Amino acid sequence: MTDAPAHGITGKSRIYGILADPIHHVKTPEVMAEVFARHGVDAVLIPFHVKPEGLATLVAGLRAMENFGGFIATVPHKPAMLGLCDGMTEEARNIGAVNCVRREADGCMVGTMLDGIGFVVALRTTTGFEPEGKRAYVAGAGGAACAIAFALADAGVSHLTIANRTVDKAEALVARLRQAHPGLSLSTDAASVADHDLVVNGTSLGMKETDAQPLDFSRLSAGQVVADAIMDPVMTPLLKAAEAIGCRIQRGLPMLQCQIELMAKHMGAIA
Repeated sequence: MTDAPAHGITGKSRIYGILADPIHHVKTPEVMAEVFARHGVDAVLIPFHVKPEGLATLVAGLRAMENFGGFIATVPHKPAMLGLCDGMTEEARNIGAVNCVRREADGCMVGTMLDGIGFVVALRTTTGFEPEGKRAYVAGAGGAACAIAFALADAGVSHLTIANRTVDKAEALVARLRQAHPGLSLSTDAASVADHDLVVNGTSLGMKETDAQPLDFSRLSAGQVVADAIMDPVMTPLLKAAEAIGCRIQRGLPMLQCQIELMAKHMGAIA
């Protein structure tokens, strides 16, 4: 670790990145900059806009970049990172997705998945919701949704519904959850929104005004806690609908804020 220069990036700065498509919505560069400053690290995290078909090429190039320390992967690249990492944590393997990667000195890429941890910590600290013993509904079966589902199972929810437009993907996630948590009550009934204490959007639906609803808003009720993994817009259509009927809501940014130091540690930026 070296003291961060007061005037910004230098030739000694360590480089980190975030990979996404699209990229405009990400908040990680600003949030990570605060972490680097707080720890006195001479480093910068920059956005890489890469489409799925270019992901493998970019990662191959980053392996050769000697002053590159690692990256964060977000929509839609988290599942694809499984096949591009040389090693990964057990959590990432179980979840089936990677959102944070460390580049070793020899160019090897080591992945982990921290979305779920960040989500549950945010629920507890910013919303005051304790998942243990509660019934949870998660829309989606992609990287973020898988991580959130596993983290909620680890936190002791009594029941978990996985709702996805492609039912096969929901059933595949349920099968992995059942293997890791054999006693957990599980369902793929997308219409059962009303039967849960916690309702989560783990999809990207809601980033654009023209997006379809990730779940049936009309089935929400005031006693529920409603969360969204999307960070931009801050108030998604789901969160607006939930707040309008008196639900407690959880925005997307706290999920990142509650895992950002863990990301920095995994990438080797801080001790």
